[in-house]
Amino acid sequence: MAERLSAREVVTALADDATFAELPAPARKSRPDGPLAWPGYDDSRARAAERTGEQESVVCGTARVGGVRAVLIAFEFGFLGGSLGERTGDRLEAAYAYARERRLPVVPLVATGGSRMQEGMLALTQLQRVARQSALNREAGLAQVAVLRDPTTGGGWATLGAGADVVLALPGAQVGFAGSRVRPADADPAAYTAEAQVAAGAADAVVGPQELRETLGRWLRLLTRPSTTPAPPPGPLGESAVLPVTGWDAVRRARSPQRPRAGAYLDAYFTERTAISGDRCGGADPHGMLCGFGTHEGRTVAYAAQTGTATRPAGYRTAARLIRLADRLGIPVLTLVDTPGAANDAEAERQGAGAAIADLFGAVAGARTPVTTLVIGEGGSGGALALAAPGNTWATPDSYFSVIAPELAAAILKRPPREVESTADQLRIRPQDLVELGVIRGTVGG
Repeated sequence: MAERLSAREVVTALADDATFAELPAPARKSRPDGPLAWPGYDDSRARAAERTGEQESVVCGTARVGGVRAVLIAFEFGFLGGSLGERTGDRLEAAYAYARERRLPVVPLVATGGSRMQEGMLALTQLQRVARQSALNREAGLAQVAVLRDPTTGGGWATLGAGADVVLALPGAQVGFAGSRVRPADADPAAYTAEAQVAAGAADAVVGPQELRETLGRWLRLLTRPSTTPAPPPGPLGESAVLPVTGWDAVRRARSPQRPRAGAYLDAYFTERTAISGDRCGGADPHGMLCGFGTHEGRTVAYAAQTGTATRPAGYRTAARLIRLADRLGIPVLTLVDTPGAANDAEAERQGAGAAIADLFGAVAGARTPVTTLVIGEGGSGGALALAAPGNTWATPDSYFSVIAPELAAAILKRPPREVESTADQLRIRPQDLVELGVIRGTVGG
């Protein structure tokens, strides 16, 4: 179980010194024992106020985190389990509206057991209010970064938590739609943890308390620096700047174990970077697709990079999520193409490979923010093309791009293995061929 700090303690731990200013709480006319006249509800609220020093389950205000001014929404779990009621909804709505008026990011610091039973369906409908406010801020191009504390369950998880652009979680925090008292008796408790949500693609990272302030500040800096200038393609990292002589030479060089991979290109391109993880649909492809935001020459650039393996459906969906987020925030995107193709095993089909690739094609095609692509290795068919920017794709000298792998083309054409190399020439897959055909803009370093 993660350490449970009060709302004000967590604000103090994350905010720059002496920068937190609480927002005024909206007034609401009181009714005895709430909207349902629930016996003893007023007494419960009074005891919660005496115990915590708060008048409601959230504390809302502005502060600088890592130098970036943001609206913080901190839940007080000691106040009726951090539950959401009508007054909670009033405060949340006012906080989101304040953020829109002043164009500030929103940081929900979530610790809640869900909706307040003593207010019945009126409490549950506060989730609709929260969802609406979150949607308005998204439409306004404002970032939302959630921090999941212990516990984050029920509607608070399903709106303020899971609905954020980036989701960070404290180690060991209980995170799940079903709280501990309402889930099946035989349910595996390990499935309802921050770590499990990251593995399932529902959250981006588990961050220790000591690193949270720095990590949150970095995210806020990265997500609040829009730019309309396209990201320049990275320079080549391979030893040879000479273009391949034959098609098979291009294939051989692209498949070389010594060729630089995505991680090396990202390290050379960015002075700092931090990753998102997961497709928000139950999957992640952390070894096949690297996605996140970084700083290049003083400005933010988003990236989605294949790592040289067959890309899984979750990888395509994560890249589509990344591109749509960057587009909404006005941040240019760099994509690195390097895959023999999309994963084609039975599990990939069950996970919706075709739909995932289609989603990425749509995200790239619909992006208003500039997208730049560099092919750094293998460009295997549609599984690679989905990540490529039409009209702004470049290639390194040790790469190729092909409608199909030469071996597979030869097999389909019923050619013997000895004709694979000549088939590679016929496919015209070398970087210089792609320039001549108008498929890419040019080569870097060639």
